[in-house]
Amino acid sequence: MKIGAYLKDNLDKVLLFLICYGFNLLIFFAFKVEKQVICASSFLAFFYFILILLIPYFRKKKFYNDLLSNIKALDKSYLVLETLAKPEFYEGELLEQALYEINKSMNENVRIIEEHMQDFKEYIEMWIHEVKIPLSTLVLISNNHQDKFDKKTKLQLKRLEDYVDEVLYYVRSENAEKDYLIKEIDLAEIIKNVGLKNMDEMLEEKINYIVGDVHYQVLTDGKWLEFILGQIINNSIKYKKNINNSYIKISVQDKDEKTILIIEDNGIGIKSSDLKQVFDKSFTGENGRNGRISTGMGLYIAKNMCKKLGHKINIESVYNEYTKVYITFAKNKYYDVLK
Repeated sequence: MKIGAYLKDNLDKVLLFLICYGFNLLIFFAFKVEKQVICASSFLAFFYFILILLIPYFRKKKFYNDLLSNIKALDKSYLVLETLAKPEFYEGELLEQALYEINKSMNENVRIIEEHMQDFKEYIEMWIHEVKIPLSTLVLISNNHQDKFDKKTKLQLKRLEDYVDEVLYYVRSENAEKDYLIKEIDLAEIIKNVGLKNMDEMLEEKINYIVGDVHYQVLTDGKWLEFILGQIINNSIKYKKNINNSYIKISVQDKDEKTILIIEDNGIGIKSSDLKQVFDKSFTGENGRNGRISTGMGLYIAKNMCKKLGHKINIESVYNEYTKVYITFAKNKYYDVLK
């Protein structure tokens, strides 16, 4: 709270005082009051007026300065009311009451919106589960009657399944803690399942699926990790180069305090200018603008899920050469002792 702005706001009071003081002087002169009395009364009048003007300023200054500084310091500015001391002046009480009513109204609206969002999420989850039943039936029929379904039709069904899963896991990732279960999982089992799920597409694109020694136990949720790995494999397939020796290599580095899963491909890679944004929501980058259909959501969801599970995910790439994705699993020694 600045003194200059405060005085400007009270300019009407200053002008009114000066006018009244001018009339007072005229009365003094009309009655031929002695100069010493005029000077003494003038001094007392100005001193009294300055006190009346400045005492409220100093009373209000701390409150408003605290209000502004707390708003800047808080991540959630609407909680500022909880940080303020009780104001000792009437205007502050009015402001406090107004903030309280605003907060009350906002909280009520937020509650209503959250209820609507929760209802919508539950509906989407239910709808996805309903859609997955006929989809799974179609996939099963296509596998059992391969003479009636060509490879392109089967691949389109596979992609449709992937997109439905993407929507499901995106909705669930908002409340992931309600849906995952951390336990020891064999990486080899997850990698095998993802390979089988994408086998037809890799055969169609003539991509070699090379898996090293991956029989390592990690603490994770198998279902969520399978989805994360599936998103990475799908990107490797989508952004392959038109060469004869395309591959996806999967390996594991086991260290004292962590286990690192590495997924490497020799596809078109990612431009250095895009690397920092590959995990951003809806970001498709240069590769997405070059005609390859992409939602830009897969890696965003994977990043969020890794964060919820306590894993780290990083990408290293050289454009037109290779891409490596690292998923790091921390080792929990306390868990090892108790198991």
